[in-house]
Amino acid sequence: MTESGIPPLLTVSQSRVGETIVVSATGEIDINSAGQLREALEAAVPTAPRLIIDLSGVDFIGSVGLTTLLVATDTADSQQVRVVASPQVRRPIEMTGLDNVLALFDTLEDAISQPPK
Repeated sequence: MTESGIPPLLTVSQSRVGETIVVSATGEIDINSAGQLREALEAAVPTAPRLIIDLSGVDFIGSVGLTTLLVATDTADSQQVRVVASPQVRRPIEMTGLDNVLALFDTLEDAISQPPK
């Protein structure tokens, strides 16, 4: 809850699994909340040999959220970035053709365990 008693649109957390940094988001990613995700990704990208963006708890992602994912992937350069996508996230990614750019996974376990390409 926020000070006003209204739950936040988005909750972002970070964890580590071995050398992999996992940035997890839960809620909605829109113009009002995408900055939280962007800040977490900007902090994680320089320190992660492999980054997983876990959006399995995201119910909505707008165009600014899609842009945030692309910027993180571009910024990572040679680092490996994987996205765990809920059905609500996967649909706009596939409809915009970004599934050709982003490495999508159905579960966090799949994203962690699948060997690099």
